[in-house]
Amino acid sequence: MPSINSKKKLKRFNQKNSSVIDSSTTVFWFRRDIRLQDNAGLFHALKENQNVVPIFIFDTDILDKLEDKDDRRVEFIHHSLTVMQHQLEEAGSSLLVFHGNTIDIFKSLKPKAVYTNHDYEPYARKRDDQVKNILSNYGADFKTFKDQVIFEKEDVTKDDGKPYTIFTPYSRKWKSLITPAYLKSYATESHFGSFKKLKPVPLPSLGDIGYKATGLPFPERLIKQSIVEKYDQQRNFPAIEGTTKLSVHLRFGTVSIRKLAQLAQKKNEVWLNELIWRDFYHMILWHFPQVENHAFKPAYNHIQWRYDEKEFKAWCEGMTGYPIVDAGMRELNNTGFMHNRVRMIVASFLTKHLLIDWRWGEAYFAKKLLDFDLAANNGGWQWAASSGCDAAPYFRVFNPELQTKKFDSKLEYIKKWIPEFGTEQYPKPMVDHKLARERVLRVYKKALG
Repeated sequence: MPSINSKKKLKRFNQKNSSVIDSSTTVFWFRRDIRLQDNAGLFHALKENQNVVPIFIFDTDILDKLEDKDDRRVEFIHHSLTVMQHQLEEAGSSLLVFHGNTIDIFKSLKPKAVYTNHDYEPYARKRDDQVKNILSNYGADFKTFKDQVIFEKEDVTKDDGKPYTIFTPYSRKWKSLITPAYLKSYATESHFGSFKKLKPVPLPSLGDIGYKATGLPFPERLIKQSIVEKYDQQRNFPAIEGTTKLSVHLRFGTVSIRKLAQLAQKKNEVWLNELIWRDFYHMILWHFPQVENHAFKPAYNHIQWRYDEKEFKAWCEGMTGYPIVDAGMRELNNTGFMHNRVRMIVASFLTKHLLIDWRWGEAYFAKKLLDFDLAANNGGWQWAASSGCDAAPYFRVFNPELQTKKFDSKLEYIKKWIPEFGTEQYPKPMVDHKLARERVLRVYKKALG
């Protein structure tokens, strides 16, 4: 929480920034799209209006739920806003940053219109409906656009109009529908003259909003073509640089999904499939918002999970005695990142070996992952627990030892994150693989009848 002095400072920030916005201005509201280039909603706002004022809101409804005051996602957002502010200053304008409850802030603003890009999460949909109602009370428009995915909502459906729930036919349809028009960049730079001319307005500091900087580096906003070209060959090996680590940039929109999909089409279909999975999970969340808290397959809500806090703590801390699992958890705890192959292994271990509710694991990832995205995180965890759409069958239980032999045979990844590996300080396996597999199959069979 911000200090008393910071709260007073933030209140002055909000009041001063509110005074800039009146019925002659159009607001562009940045959310999951913190970039000026190739931004769909921003392009339309600038093309259709003059005196466009860009804003960002540090939403306390979201921030107040974060436990750690050195949360690197908030630091990443602040860093990205600072970069964008410099670009806006060069264009003769400025970003206005607000802090508080989003609904209260919009009640204090009276713009001609608000433009923004779609957000598909249940909280965001409810919030946007409220903002739209506030604006409509005095005749202001609320216009939103597709930007963070290539296809959304009902863009890709079965022939009968129903949403796909299996990835492979969805991806086939996705590829059959794609044309250059869907991947064309929005030339926002050509309309920068439509920004309202403003003197630079300082952003509140991280400290002002109650957070502190870690100083740790973030993944580069750099698309490495050499990695994309070899992605299908190298993506499963956590010890090498075989993935782009662009997920945090996709999450917060500091890179354009269209730009990445253009490259994927040319360079690597396996990498393109990963981007399609992202569209797929956002589509699932839109059509089936109940998956946020419940199994996609209702029968899996009846599984008798073991809510063992001691074992869960050992998993969180990377002390299970299974090196590939522990290395992944330590990487996550230290960096906010975990290799995708290892994410599947640790999720399978929690839900299948320890028989602990996938929601516990999902919540821990939500707290720790720098690239946390509700749709993808939920989809991945329900896949591992076999409760999701197109999930791994319940009898598929990853064997951590075999996964290690296949994907970290020289133990390079394991030794990097477990310095005590091979010594008496490293714990013995907390559960026997064979017995754990028998137990989970028994429990799942009982729940599923």
